[in-house]
Amino acid sequence: MNKGPKNSISFRLWGRYALFTDPVTKTGGEKCSYHVPTYEAIKGILKSIYWKPTLIWHVDKVRVMKPLQTQTKGTKPLVWGGGNSLAIYTFLHDVEYQVAAHFEWNEHRPELAKDRIDGKHYEIAKRYLEQGGRQDIFLGTRDCQGYVEPCEFHEGAGHYDNTPELSFSLMFHGFDYPDETGKKELCSRFWRAAMHKGILTFPRPEACDVQRFVRAMSPKNFEINHNLKPIEHEEAPL
Repeated sequence: MNKGPKNSISFRLWGRYALFTDPVTKTGGEKCSYHVPTYEAIKGILKSIYWKPTLIWHVDKVRVMKPLQTQTKGTKPLVWGGGNSLAIYTFLHDVEYQVAAHFEWNEHRPELAKDRIDGKHYEIAKRYLEQGGRQDIFLGTRDCQGYVEPCEFHEGAGHYDNTPELSFSLMFHGFDYPDETGKKELCSRFWRAAMHKGILTFPRPEACDVQRFVRAMSPKNFEINHNLKPIEHEEAPL
């Protein structure tokens, strides 16, 4: 566990398969994973560990511990209109990462200012991490079960520790949601990904210079003691 500021955690993340979908491959019944995790996928895992609208998780770094491997499998995706179909998905196989992340208060939620209690959120997040997460962990999709446990970032040997650089060109970074930006719109953002000695250092969302408007969207309303439990009533797992 990261022993730094009371808003930072680090953990080991692993699983048999992962599918960090490249949006370009979503059409035509096929999906192909990026070779490395997206910021959005890791942020989703952080939310599964612990999340409240009072805070925003930021992914700082991801360390790739095992060699990059892919495996193609035929799958039967859910078809809402009925019938059967076969799709070819290309997964990452036997993945392991170390993640360093931190949270910040959501300044676009002034109505939740009373919920910003220093140390309390961190202690609960730390306990849920030790328990393997508050919700199930998925590596990009529900088809890929993942697992988490606390670790020290940089501990142990990684497969790419001596590789100066691996570049992945333009890559999906994540979504800008209205409750985190203050804007009534959903946008996607991209970055030019590169791994240096096995480590992806993510830019902050506002530093991504390639963005695309998706659609208009309004933030969900939260109210303490109405549809949000105050942090002083939250109980950390034993």
